[in-house]
Amino acid sequence: MKKLFASFALMLACSIVLAQQTPPPPGKTQSATVPPFHILKTDSSAYYSNSDLKKHHETMIMYFSPECDHCKHQTKDLIEEMDKFKNIEIVMASYFPLSEMKEFYKTYQIAKYSNIKMGRDEKYAIPPHYNMHSFPFLALYDKKGNLITTFEGNQKAQTLLDAFKKAED
Repeated sequence: MKKLFASFALMLACSIVLAQQTPPPPGKTQSATVPPFHILKTDSSAYYSNSDLKKHHETMIMYFSPECDHCKHQTKDLIEEMDKFKNIEIVMASYFPLSEMKEFYKTYQIAKYSNIKMGRDEKYAIPPHYNMHSFPFLALYDKKGNLITTFEGNQKAQTLLDAFKKAED
């Protein structure tokens, strides 16, 4: 009985210590490099992962919801300025059902842009990495795969381009 009580007391003490630890603020990650991810492409035929990213290219990971108006505006803004983003690999990921993502994919004609990869984060692996709280969430990486910055919420295309440019300098 004493061993059972001692085990219970130890578990309680550990849970109290863990509960007191605060998570990092939104956008702060465990590492400053592209997290491992494995997303099911919208055509359901294959997966796209961090190992498939082009080497020596700037990358933007956009976590979104197909239902989110801010995400729709963000996508529209990016597409309107796509000539300035053509050398940036854009990964659009969501945990929403593929049917909703496919509709979003068609609506914004994502297939026209070879630098955009879209897929479903089936295991919900990306949000906890960034401690994200709102959509859209954007993580920008330099050509070496190092985190430049993150944004929560809609951002002007120029703000994103300026962040990439500042990282080059």
